[in-house]
Amino acid sequence: MPLSELTDRFGRTVNYVRLSVTDRCDFRCVYCMAEEMTFLPRAKILSLEEIARVARSFVSLGTEKIRLTGGEPLVRKGILDLVREIGHYGLRDFAMTTNGSHLPEMAEELRKGGLHRLNISLDSLDPEKFHAVTRTGKLPQVLEGIEAARDAGFRNIKLNTVVMKGRNDEEIPDLIEFARARQLDITFIEEMPLGEISEHDRGLALCTSEEVRSIIRQHHDLEHTGDDTGGPARYYRMPGSDIRVGFISPHSHNFCATCNRVRVTVEGRLLLCLGNEHSVDLLGVLRAHPDNDEVLRETIIKAMDLKPERHHFSSNGDVEILRFMNMTGG
Repeated sequence: MPLSELTDRFGRTVNYVRLSVTDRCDFRCVYCMAEEMTFLPRAKILSLEEIARVARSFVSLGTEKIRLTGGEPLVRKGILDLVREIGHYGLRDFAMTTNGSHLPEMAEELRKGGLHRLNISLDSLDPEKFHAVTRTGKLPQVLEGIEAARDAGFRNIKLNTVVMKGRNDEEIPDLIEFARARQLDITFIEEMPLGEISEHDRGLALCTSEEVRSIIRQHHDLEHTGDDTGGPARYYRMPGSDIRVGFISPHSHNFCATCNRVRVTVEGRLLLCLGNEHSVDLLGVLRAHPDNDEVLRETIIKAMDLKPERHHFSSNGDVEILRFMNMTGG
């Protein structure tokens, strides 16, 4: 693996890319998208072959970690073929974020295809609350998916929980015990102000990572580990358990100083920061130069100069980025 050729103006090395493979999802989570969504037409999104070209180009520039995201990546037709392709690129870490609904029938093939890790969203253990948050999701199906992933041999499964006051914050102890019993890492995430929503007031719903830690400490001691997985989470451990409890805190603990990642949206925008609109159109480059990856590589290298020093998320619920999370990739 070559040393990364991707360094921004602030000396940060970019060796991690999140690739969105679709803006579509079979859930309609209240923090991610509106209940009624208009999705992109096929002609305006990257083909699987184009996504693979982008992945190969990043790997050739020193990328060591790729995560496939959505929307829900497992609703994209042909996703297993893409996993098998990228699975041959020799990555140090190849992961996927999923809502888990399709894992009962796909987990084994994903593992065989070369995927290393799974992040599975789980915002509630109560079927009614789960349905209220996801609008369309069925908790038993996701729980079955988690078990299917364990049975398939995934050993680095992480649960992701977006915590919202009055919605699921009272379930934090139960979610911790669920993760401990199954030897699964779990990360609690502050809701990010992406996209205009009317379903709830983000300012009132914000539950900070420190508040979550205070709730957990009523039941378990937490010790900061200093572990670095190349992402934004800060990790803790509890006595009597090997699992890690992570916290992603875009509001209360800005993680920009060590940011090593960029995103590529399903419409082919190379997004240099989750909380800014700095981006470069890769779709146009891919289609203008279908047989020349060198132009694509040069475009990616030059784009690093656009990566901002930090994001500026508001903690009062104000929306600063109009795109929804499903357009960005988790």
